[in-house]
Amino acid sequence: MSGDGLEIEVKFLIEDLATIRRRLERAGGTLKKPRIYERNVRFDTPWESLLLQGKLLRLRQDTVARITFKGEPEEMDPSEVRIREEIEMEVEDFDTAVAILEKVGFIQRQVYEKYRETFLLDRVEVVLDEMPFGQFVELEGSEQSIRSAADKLGLDWDKRILSNYLALMAQLKTAKNLPFDDLTFEKFAGTEATMGDLLAYGG
Repeated sequence: MSGDGLEIEVKFLIEDLATIRRRLERAGGTLKKPRIYERNVRFDTPWESLLLQGKLLRLRQDTVARITFKGEPEEMDPSEVRIREEIEMEVEDFDTAVAILEKVGFIQRQVYEKYRETFLLDRVEVVLDEMPFGQFVELEGSEQSIRSAADKLGLDWDKRILSNYLALMAQLKTAKNLPFDDLTFEKFAGTEATMGDLLAYGG
């Protein structure tokens, strides 16, 4: 996230993350955080009012617990990257945060999980995500630095993805008639559906 409270990023669907790791090493990338399991819970009202407004309220657990709000910026020029308002803070205890959110009227709407490994390349945060429905590279930084990092990593800019993982899950659910909403490894263990069925690989 940039210092002005904006998340600026793109992602690419990748066939082989090991290839991207090798490219990162050759380009001078450094490991920021080792591979870790991450669990996220999306909260909303019973009538999904946040989703209808293009907003996200999320509680995440990896090495720490964090609560995050994401929404559309009030004013933004056209861009080739995804730009979102982001407000985030650490919380002391995941379960206590769940209880507070539920007490004020939010409910758990969707669970999604991943394994994530984080690198730095110049001023760009490069994350390698192992999702239940595919592998992705996500680049976060300024728009100019993201484009430069994509070139260094041999990523096809024309195949960049501006949707978030939950929007991609909704597309896959509709296309493959999946009987579940949660983006978890357990749910996808019983299906062969992947994002490669819908999207072109970008690297």
